[in-house]
Amino acid sequence: MIRFVVLCLTLVLFSSCSLGNDDGTAFGFEVLPVEGVDIPNEFKLGETYPITVSYLRPTTCHGFKEFYYLKENNERTVAPITYVFNRNDCETLEEELVEASFNFKVTSNGSYIFKFWQGEDNDGGSQYLTIEVFVVE
Repeated sequence: MIRFVVLCLTLVLFSSCSLGNDDGTAFGFEVLPVEGVDIPNEFKLGETYPITVSYLRPTTCHGFKEFYYLKENNERTVAPITYVFNRNDCETLEEELVEASFNFKVTSNGSYIFKFWQGEDNDGGSQYLTIEVFVVE
């Protein structure tokens, strides 16, 4: 939890800084809330599974970068991180749901608890979509 808050604060700091790529376009980063997840109901030890996360893309200047992925024992915290390009031609998008996936390798018995970040409540506390997936033999 504390690491996630630190990451969010760091990303906010970076998004306020002027970063750029080779063509001079400035950009920052933004962590976006998860809208939904496609994840198996159970895992088999030693297998690898794709997990697909859907989120709303706010503007045409947002592009997927990578996943925030925190591993603590059998718990995984996940959130999509996007590039946000600082351009004048950005258009606001209405409910554009996009997907990104990652592969998850099952390395232990028991179960895994996935916490997909869904934003903050009115008091600034993080909210999660929590899914427990059991490992079968």
